[in-house]
Amino acid sequence: MMHTLKKSHIFTALLAVLLVGFYTFEFSSGEASLIQMPDFVSNTDISPASQKPVGTLADFNDAIVDVATKTRQAVVSIEVTQTVERPQTPMSRFFDIPENYQRQGLGSGVIVSQDGYILTNNHVVAGASSLKVHMQDGSVHEGEIIGRDPRTDIAVVKIDAQNLTALAFGDSEQARVGEMVLAIGSPLNQNLAQSVSMGIISAKERSIGILRETGGYENFIQTDAAINPGNSGGALVNMDGELIGVNSAIASASGGGNDGIGFAVPSNLARYIMESLIEHGEVRRGYLGIQQGGQVDATMARALGLERAQGVIVGSVEEGTPAEEAGLQEGDVVISLNDNPVRDWMSFRSAIGTSQPGDTVILIVNRDGEEMEVEVTLGELPDELQAENMRDQQQQPNSQQQMQQELGFGVDQLTARIAQQLNLPQGTEGVLVSAVRQNGQAAQQGLQRGDVITRVNSQAVTSTSELQEVFRSLQDEGTGYARLRVLRPVQGGSPTVQFIALEL
Repeated sequence: MMHTLKKSHIFTALLAVLLVGFYTFEFSSGEASLIQMPDFVSNTDISPASQKPVGTLADFNDAIVDVATKTRQAVVSIEVTQTVERPQTPMSRFFDIPENYQRQGLGSGVIVSQDGYILTNNHVVAGASSLKVHMQDGSVHEGEIIGRDPRTDIAVVKIDAQNLTALAFGDSEQARVGEMVLAIGSPLNQNLAQSVSMGIISAKERSIGILRETGGYENFIQTDAAINPGNSGGALVNMDGELIGVNSAIASASGGGNDGIGFAVPSNLARYIMESLIEHGEVRRGYLGIQQGGQVDATMARALGLERAQGVIVGSVEEGTPAEEAGLQEGDVVISLNDNPVRDWMSFRSAIGTSQPGDTVILIVNRDGEEMEVEVTLGELPDELQAENMRDQQQQPNSQQQMQQELGFGVDQLTARIAQQLNLPQGTEGVLVSAVRQNGQAAQQGLQRGDVITRVNSQAVTSTSELQEVFRSLQDEGTGYARLRVLRPVQGGSPTVQFIALEL
């Protein structure tokens, strides 16, 4: 089972290649808290890569064969059955056609404990009415879902078995770009179970947008090892024979096959999610307590006097949160997290949300041109915020995505500090244009990044949600166009007023 990512329509293409495309059924994980934590100890006897002498090409080949032979024993196929309700029509009732039917899908999984705990993807098992786990030796076991986490696409399955071959966890933080890896899983169908492909780690900390609808957290390892539909939940293994990733998604220009761009959930994150589901019956997430105020592109960097186009802008700081206690302020620019550059809001949010409550993080913040270090002890994301954020992520990105697709631009909140840096009149309210798609309608009509939209037709807009609501209303009314009043910053001078019309 595998997500697929097309060049322009990410979500549509991903869903098009799901062999079992459902995210609706939520298994109760309350019983998971009663389960004793398993001992995640591997029993695969694999020498570390540093201890394998390679004097000839045959030695090199044998070393890879040794890793593949021993690790593939811990990779299973997961056959999923879902009970689907059939829409009832007068014809179906006349012929007494059953109201429900069974739908099958296939994915992969990785045995990580000798007593039967298996890591896989949430999208492999979501909505399943039954699971069958196919082992390498041909035996088949009934699988039980211990817990699922749609936000990281990780799930835990348990089978009733002992003395299984379990794969050792590696440290995904230590994985290096360019490092050789093996991808193991069941591509396309059960007849191809435990297939092995080889490649390298192409990149780390990738955020590709496939989990936005669940309010997800993405921090993928990218690899060019061949991954295809059905590989989801399979193992990404290093040359020490350790699990460093759970294969989750592919990018494909053709819409279904391998193009050498695959993505895996890092093993450190997958292990934390797994242990949290087993021990607590839920996933406990780190909480900072800020809202996004914009991202720093080249235009914003110049406006703020920053040397590099890097970081996220704090839009607001919630009262009584770790962010407030640490002294973060509206307008601060967070440029690094634990010595890692902050590229964008999604990667920063993922890094916080996949941290554990109680973790201490070090932020480098630019405030009014001065850099400072801020130490924050993360809290725990409240349950109500988890639910609220999920609803927001389901609604806001879809609205933003629709706006970017149809009109060709994206927006962020305009904070008081950004308005000051852009030399806008005091008290200016509006929405900052954060991205303009090349050759899109907005670009053709003259809209630019850094513009501030203050009115649409005769209605003032003060937030991104208001702007989206205005556009929805105009579309519902069939107005046919939107006339934007825009303030365009001028370096060293007062902003100019522009009027731009867009067809709806």
